[in-house]
Order: sequence, then structure tokens, then C-alpha cells
Amino acid sequence: MNNFEFHNPVHLLFGKGMISKLNEQIPKDKKILITFGGGSVKRNGVYEQVKEALKDRDLTEFWGIESNPKVETLRDAIKLGKEKKVNFVLAVGGGSVLDGSKLIVGALTSDEDPWTLVRNGFVPSTIPLGAVLTIPATGSEMNNGGVISNKSTAEKFAFYGTFPQFSILDPTVTYSLPQHQLACGLCDTFVHVMEQYLTTPNQSKIMDRWAESILQTVIEIAPNVLKDHEDYQTRCDFMLSATMALNGFIAMGVSQDWATHMIGHELTALHGLAHAASLAIILPGTMRTLSKQKSAKILQYGQRIWGITEKEGDDETKIKIAIDKTEQFFRSLGLHTRLSEENIGEDTINEIARRFEERKAHFGEAANVDGNKAKEILNHCL
Repeated sequence: MNNFEFHNPVHLLFGKGMISKLNEQIPKDKKILITFGGGSVKRNGVYEQVKEALKDRDLTEFWGIESNPKVETLRDAIKLGKEKKVNFVLAVGGGSVLDGSKLIVGALTSDEDPWTLVRNGFVPSTIPLGAVLTIPATGSEMNNGGVISNKSTAEKFAFYGTFPQFSILDPTVTYSLPQHQLACGLCDTFVHVMEQYLTTPNQSKIMDRWAESILQTVIEIAPNVLKDHEDYQTRCDFMLSATMALNGFIAMGVSQDWATHMIGHELTALHGLAHAASLAIILPGTMRTLSKQKSAKILQYGQRIWGITEKEGDDETKIKIAIDKTEQFFRSLGLHTRLSEENIGEDTINEIARRFEERKAHFGEAANVDGNKAKEILNHCL
């Protein structure tokens, strides 16, 4: 295991009715900017709960942070926040609203253009952030990362910024989520774990087992998540799995990959593909392309997660089965796993490879996923 330092300051308030505790989390003297997405919080009752909890407080609302939040939209939120002299931001929504709000809190006290802040890779803030999560998927409620898109340049980049001071997670608010959004959340959670787990073996037994427990849980609960919209215990497991997948706990002292995410970001930037939809396509291709490099860990994954044993054949056969089962799992969620299903072909593959080369990108635990390797991965996804 590698040396590491770990600190996660987020105060989680988890469970039914926890939104009622919102008023206790924000000091009385704060001028609050509440950020929202497209309006689903008015249909599922979250908006009313938030407003009730913060009645008689100094509130400004900003609506319209979209999936894969765009810097063009966030500039408007930042302008509004500066005009109102807000000194606390409350994100109410899914991972995109949280990601956008992490940029907002940093930009409120900066004269730099928000896109410049994103491209610098780190957006510090002295303005605090809180969250009421409505969609389990990204883990943004308990980490300091974010991903922002630029519509005008067709680009999407990750950055690091502020942790939320607190995040409220009430699994009942997920009951109204549509099937596709639930499927994307399950896939996003699964791939977040794989990016930190499917690297090299024998780094940490505890990190491996912790990661595997999340993978096993996601696979086990997926049918009920998609079938029974008011199974509270299942939704608790789902929401907490998404949080635990990307709050740093399973990354301590081990190498990480993230090539699948970096390639997926380009598909979103170029075609507007949902983030998780891009991951469902790219991860099997990454596994096929890097199967020799990752062979020992894929074999471990196949045996522990999918129950693949020696009777299935030689190592090459077992690796193929593990990859096929991964792809089948994504398809069981109703997600596409091939570029051709999204009408994406050679032109996009070449453009992504060009971008990787132009930026001198080297992703993956071995830092060997450059433009040529990204092209090979994408060709395995056709």
C-alpha cells in the first residue's frame, strides 16, 4: 500500500425526513443562494421541504443547472450570487447541481472567468457549500470534485474544489426518479468503483474487499431499484453505495485508473451523451484493450464478483467471461454498450484521439492511455 493522507470533512445527514434538519446546518446570518436543476424538486416535494426548513431566511434561487453542467449557465448563477452578495450556497439536486455549485462558490470571490478556473484544475473557495441530494450517482455530495462542460468549445473537464460542509440524503426522494436515471446512477456507481479497483493486485486487501462489497451490492440491488420504486431499504443501499463509491474511502493507498471517465467525458462533450451512458460503453472496451495489463485484477474481479472458477477454462477464457458479464450487467440496466448504438463512429474516435494527443494526455494506473490507446479502446467499443 502506498503512503497517503486522508481527510473527508463532510457531515452526512442520512435518512427519511432529514431535510427538516436543514435550518440547523446553516448559520442564521448567511445570505443563501439555492441552486436547482430543471424543476423535478417541485414535483417530488423536495422544494417545499427545503423552503419550509429555511422559512424566514435570506434566500435567492437560481434554476436551470443542466445535466453535465455548462459554464455558460453557471456564469449566470455567479453573476446573480455576486449581485445578491450571497455568502452560502445550497445545492439542491443531483450530481450536476452539486458540481456546478462547487464552481459557483469558488467563482463568487474570484475575478477570473469560471472556465479559466476549471481549466486550472483547482477552484478554492472561502464561501461554504451545503447539499440536499436528490439523485444517487456521482458521489459529489461527499467529495471535492466536479466536472463542467463548455458548450461553445465542446469540451468537458474535471476540477477539484470545496467539499460540502454537509449533505442531506433522504432515500425517499429517489422514489420518483425515472427508470433511465436510476439505471445511470447504478452504472455510475459501479464504474466509479472499478476505476479505483481494476488496476493492479496485492496493493491492499482491505481496499479490495471494500470495493468488492460495493460492486456486489450494486449488482444485487439493481433489479429491485429498477422494479420497486418504494422499497426504502433498497434505496438506502443504493444511495449509500453511490456516496461510498467516490468519497475517497476505497482509494486510500492504491493506484487508480480513470481512463474510462476521461474518454467518456469526450463523448459527452461531443455528442451530449449522458455521463453514465458513456461509461457503460467505454468500460468494457477499456477492459478488452488493457486485458493483459490488468489480467491479474480482472481474474480476481471475475472470481469474487461473478463467481468465475477454474472450471470455466484457462485465464484468457475467464477474462473474456468477466468482461462479457460486465457488459451484460450494463445491458440489464437498459443501457447501450456500443458506440454504434449511439450512431457514433470513426470521426469521433479520431477526434478524441487527436484531443488526447494535443493535450499530451496519459491516463490509467500505468499512465499509458494516450491518444493511440484511447483510439484502440474506442475501436473495441464499436
